[in-house]
Amino acid sequence: MNQPHAEIQIDISTAQRLLSKQYPALADLPLTLVDEGWDNVTFLLGTEYAVRLPRRELAVPLLLHEQQWLPELAARLPLEVPLPIHLGQPDSNFPWPWSIVHWIPGTTAAAHSFSAADVRLLAATLQALHQSAPPDAPENPFRGIPLHTRHQGVTQRLARQWNHPEVDASKLSSLWRELSSTPACSDRVWMHGDLHPRNVIIRDGTLVGLIDWGDLNGGDAATDLACAWLLLDTAVKRQEFFTLYNAEPAQIRRAQGWALHIGLTLLDSNEPRHMPLGLTTLQRVLEDA
Repeated sequence: MNQPHAEIQIDISTAQRLLSKQYPALADLPLTLVDEGWDNVTFLLGTEYAVRLPRRELAVPLLLHEQQWLPELAARLPLEVPLPIHLGQPDSNFPWPWSIVHWIPGTTAAAHSFSAADVRLLAATLQALHQSAPPDAPENPFRGIPLHTRHQGVTQRLARQWNHPEVDASKLSSLWRELSSTPACSDRVWMHGDLHPRNVIIRDGTLVGLIDWGDLNGGDAATDLACAWLLLDTAVKRQEFFTLYNAEPAQIRRAQGWALHIGLTLLDSNEPRHMPLGLTTLQRVLEDA
């Protein structure tokens, strides 16, 4: 699964023009490209703000979810989040809404080894987030849903990795059958939906923030709890995380199933930034099997 093509070509001049027309007081601040993800192109604006512009139409509802719900959720979270502060409007040259958000300085958690304090903070943050979601909370067809619905995708990806020299597809297949048979969760709670290392911010060697909330939705918290295998590099840290979170055994099994699914998806992505994380995640999943 390769990164989808942008439906609109976005560069600094695009962001500069939108700023000049809609927020001229900010238009003279330096503008720097930060990243072009699957859904949005992000620019650093000055030192305190970021501009997020959808690069494909499917991303527009996700951005609107951030604008609507993130201010409400952020109030109870101990970590920093990129709160929307200006809601940009479409115009004749850019057809979709866009955002100016608070910039969270730091680096991603890709190379970070979580300390005991980081593990405590991560668990506390997800406890605070995973509260009952209202009926009108966003739904996501790919996250927070019953684990067994991912079966076809998992088996197809396993088949493609069967001869991978560093992947024990046979053990993963057996483990998936076991984990995916865990009873589904009936609770629908708020969740981030995309807790991989590039969406986790580290500053001065410490966990400080979570970004990219476009996949926030109401669903099974186990999808978020899968981050234990994406972020934490030892079984001891993962066990401590689940203990601090007060996770139930079935919840942990579903989370491990989600980590297996996510790890396979990343490994199968053909993206150099994602494939090593996918392999590492699968190795950790098997370590804890």
